[in-house]
Amino acid sequence: MKPQASLEELVAALRRLPGVGPKSAQRMAYHLLQHDRDAMSTLGHACLAALTKIQHCALCNTFTEQQVCETCLNSERDTSLLCIVETPADLLMVEQTMTYNGLYFVLMGRLSPLDGIGPKELQLSKLIQRASNDVVREVILATNFNNEGEATAHYLSEILKARGLVVTRLARGVPVGGELEYIDAGTLARAMLDRRTA
Repeated sequence: MKPQASLEELVAALRRLPGVGPKSAQRMAYHLLQHDRDAMSTLGHACLAALTKIQHCALCNTFTEQQVCETCLNSERDTSLLCIVETPADLLMVEQTMTYNGLYFVLMGRLSPLDGIGPKELQLSKLIQRASNDVVREVILATNFNNEGEATAHYLSEILKARGLVVTRLARGVPVGGELEYIDAGTLARAMLDRRTA
């Protein structure tokens, strides 16, 4: 392969990253080649290692190097609570709040019929099996608050309630430290609808 084709392949590979356009990918490629070949080698090895070692947890579907992840194996977690998130990054964000000590299920996406993503692609049968284990009492829907996330939450809510589970949804509304005059009308409306006793 001639050098120009290799460079084009590198740029094309970098463009596949979220938020990276053609110019950014080109700048990254030239930077790595001109100034940091060691980083390029490290990145390549890390990508190959991740590709061969990382798999999905057999229980919660997040990324792990083991058959079952550390969170699922932790005997101090509350097994009666199951939080459903869209991605491993969402799981990490919930963990960082240090307010939740239950277990998780990671969908690895959300329902999006226009993109060809339905219940089968999200392995919802695996989720239903986990939630119906006679140990889980409450399922917390922590999908995103966009159209697809809301549709996914609604769909899951109907299925899980039919199995006798308590289903809750993350609260929505005014962010901590937010000033009302700067909050958009949709967020403020949702906060008003989801208000609680003070």
